[in-house]
Amino acid sequence: MSDVPAATPASIVEALKAVAGNPPKVRASFAKGWCVRGTYTPSDRAAEVTRSQSFTKPSRVLARFSVGGGNPAVADTNNLVLRGFSFKLGDDDHRSDILVESAPVHFARTLDQMQAFLAARIPGPDGKPDMAKVKAFSAANPETLNQANYIAARALPGSFAGTTYWGVHAFPATNEQGETRFIKFKVVPAGGEITLSEDEARTKPADFLHDDLGKRIAAGHVRFNVMALLDRPGDPTMDVTMRWPDEDGREEVRLGTIVITGFEPDPACDASIFNPANLADGIGHPPDEIFAARRAAYTISLAKRR
Repeated sequence: MSDVPAATPASIVEALKAVAGNPPKVRASFAKGWCVRGTYTPSDRAAEVTRSQSFTKPSRVLARFSVGGGNPAVADTNNLVLRGFSFKLGDDDHRSDILVESAPVHFARTLDQMQAFLAARIPGPDGKPDMAKVKAFSAANPETLNQANYIAARALPGSFAGTTYWGVHAFPATNEQGETRFIKFKVVPAGGEITLSEDEARTKPADFLHDDLGKRIAAGHVRFNVMALLDRPGDPTMDVTMRWPDEDGREEVRLGTIVITGFEPDPACDASIFNPANLADGIGHPPDEIFAARRAAYTISLAKRR
């Protein structure tokens, strides 16, 4: 047996902060971001998938777009980190917090694996991680490269409004007939993908995503379709490093549409958290180990920010 202590949500938060160089009073993950508001309008098929009133009724939306990692000064042109989109739907009695990101898989299957992944990347005295450690860990845990390989195969996102976002977990959804099946969330830009070439990226300032978002909101062009990907027998629901077979080609139902209508002051998003455990009746908690840890980790990270 190894003498490494078992990972906990608190130790994961510590490791995320350490990888980023321990910046104070910021989120442990997706530290850089902007708070926005909008509206959600359900489709006429939402109730086929879930009875959750977060998804079957219109509501106001509080949301946050973000850039991955724990460094609030990360450049928007960094093509190694994720883009994130978190949003709250529903009224006070039927609130759901959904967290999606620009890759369909997570970088670790278990909490212990996540901690070891991060530990291998904590910078040394020179401010850089030990690449020999990173390579050795990756060789022993090849599935932890699935997320990075997905990001590397794609062009740099040119706009928060032109990025597809994924929920990496399998959520049990119960519809109006009381039938339950697993779904994955996929949030698709209504205007299509917007990407930058390497040459275009070189001309962009470090914070170009904020200005781009402002222009597109003013023009009324920040609109997303919230999709539910429907499960098939045998889909892996416990392993968030794996995609479902033929995930891009399978049946999906549009639950509704989010339109972003303006910026909100940062405290509107920073005073609390987008807590993945907040799910109104009709969407259950995913069964995987990473999701169970996230609900505790977000609360710990909030306490540290304060």
